[in-house]
Amino acid sequence: MQKALGRIVRDFKNRRQLEAYVVAAVALTLALLSIVEAAVPENLKWAALLVGVGLLVYQVTLPTAAAARADDILFDRSSFDAEPLSERVRGGREVWIFAPSAINVLSHRSCEALRKEVLADSRGVVRVVVLDPTNEVAVRLAIRQLDDSLDYPVQDFRQSLGATVRQLALMSSWPVAGTIDYRFLDYNPGFSLVAIDPTRPKGLVIVEMHGFHNDATHSRMHFELRRSDSDRWYDYWLDQFGDIWASAHPAPAEQADSSARTTAD
Repeated sequence: MQKALGRIVRDFKNRRQLEAYVVAAVALTLALLSIVEAAVPENLKWAALLVGVGLLVYQVTLPTAAAARADDILFDRSSFDAEPLSERVRGGREVWIFAPSAINVLSHRSCEALRKEVLADSRGVVRVVVLDPTNEVAVRLAIRQLDDSLDYPVQDFRQSLGATVRQLALMSSWPVAGTIDYRFLDYNPGFSLVAIDPTRPKGLVIVEMHGFHNDATHSRMHFELRRSDSDRWYDYWLDQFGDIWASAHPAPAEQADSSARTTAD
C-alpha cells in the first residue's frame, strides 16, 4: 500500500497518467454515491462508464516500451555535441554544472546562452563547480586522470582550469537578473555532470564518465537521464551534485577579483 501511494505521489508530481487518476476518482465517487439509491442519475453512471472504457481502449493503443539496449542509452560525447548546451538551456531556469575544468561545457556560445536564456530571468540560477586551482595535489591528480591517460590529448588541464576560473569570475560580475555562483572542489570524483531544470518535471541530467584510459576525450561514456526514465537514478545524480556543491567552497574574494581583472585586461 505504501509503495502504491508513493508511486501515485510521484506520478502527480511528474504529471504522469493524470487522466487515468481523474477517471478513477470520478468512478470511485460515483460508486460511493450509488450506495444511496437514486443519488446518482443513470445517465451520469453511463457517462462515467463510457469514459473509463474509452480511456482503457486508448491506453491499449499506446505503443509498449521496447526493452532498452545499452547502445540506445549510452553514447560518447558526440551526442552531446549534436545538441550543445546552448540549445538545451532554451527556456531553462536552472543549470547545475560540475566538471574538473568545465572548459568544454562553458564555451563562449554556452556562456552567451546561459546569459540570454537562464540569467536573463530573475528566477534564473546557474551553479558551477570546478576543481580548486590552488590545490596542487588535486590538480596533479586530475592531470594524471584526464591528460596523461589519453592517447591523443588536445588540451592542457592546468591551462583549461585557469581559463575557466577567469571566465567564471568575469561571469559573476555580469549585470543580470538571475544568479550565478561557482565553487571549487578539492577532489575529482571521476565524472562530469550537467543538470538542466533538475527540479522541474522535464528536467535533464547529463553524466560523462572519465574512465581509466581513453584514446581521446570524445570517447568517454556519456548518458542522459530524465525523471521519467528512473526516479531512483535521477535522484541519485541530483544528490551527487548536491553533495559536491555542499563539499565545495566559494572562491576567495581576492582570487575572484584578481581573475576578473586579469580577464578584463
